[in-house]
Amino acid sequence: MIGKEECMEVRILKKQGKSIREISRITGLCRNTVRKFLRSTADPRYKERAKRPGKLDPFKAFLEERVKAALPHRIPAPVLAREIKSFGYDGGERTVRTFLATLYSRITPEPVVRFETEPGKQMQADWCELRKGKHPLYAFVGTLGFSRDSFVVFTTSQAFDVLRECHEMAFSFFGGVPREVLYDNMKTVVLERNAFGEGNHRFHAGLWDTAKHFGYIPRLCKPYRAKTKGKVERFNRYLRYSFYYPLVSRLKQAGLTLDVATANIEVRKWLNEVANCRIHGETGERPCDRLEIERAAMLPLPPRLAVEPDKPQVIAAMPWPVIPLQRPASFYDQILQEGRL
Repeated sequence: MIGKEECMEVRILKKQGKSIREISRITGLCRNTVRKFLRSTADPRYKERAKRPGKLDPFKAFLEERVKAALPHRIPAPVLAREIKSFGYDGGERTVRTFLATLYSRITPEPVVRFETEPGKQMQADWCELRKGKHPLYAFVGTLGFSRDSFVVFTTSQAFDVLRECHEMAFSFFGGVPREVLYDNMKTVVLERNAFGEGNHRFHAGLWDTAKHFGYIPRLCKPYRAKTKGKVERFNRYLRYSFYYPLVSRLKQAGLTLDVATANIEVRKWLNEVANCRIHGETGERPCDRLEIERAAMLPLPPRLAVEPDKPQVIAAMPWPVIPLQRPASFYDQILQEGRL
């Protein structure tokens, strides 16, 4: 196939005074072709070859539908390759993977719809497991839906008595009670989902007593829909990486292990000085400032829950515990002030 470059070369050689025979010898073209180029004033054009259908072409529409239906999640290429092979595809998995890469680059994911709550309506509650084994460590986390103000208390148990005291401490910390509290599938909260029909769950009897005392309604987030409890889930991650891991590593350098009391002392400072005073990425405001608005819409605090006479308190009442299990609190304060941690 003769290209544009050969055509231009023929014309240039002719302009230089070369004969048709010389041009034919220099370019390797036959004389008739040289004459044809010299007679024509237009550049040569080639007919586009018909694109040969690929092995994947008959299945591309199917793959596009499968990809769109799965958004915002992605189905692995091997899974889709197996699906279309059952329909007769006999190509390789790499071809499928390459096509999916170009497909994902063109598809714009649907915008995430953020669910906002009005002031005083909801607190999202969750357990954050930080340490397992013989000396477990858990953090009860409560995050208010409107202000994003958060409360944290560390415990060594997730028993219901502990959960009840965590609620009382959280409401005391916020200065009021939200109208509802959103949970996931905590065993100390829900005994059976949809036990009495769709949306009617069998809650822990103690939880109903606690909810009645404070005046809030317990709610459950939808199963396998973590985003319905996304505010507290995001704070759990923030707690791990901005507070827990840095504190544990500093104590480790000093040859110490974090205990519950020390964790509660330090997290109280962190909440008041950092977490609830930073500019929140979603609201663009400080949680502590929005809390003033939210507190005005919350239910008032009831009298303190009575503790059974023969059962000691699981968590010390506010103010928080001040006697570490390993060393006196002054020891840790001194280390922190000296910068050794």
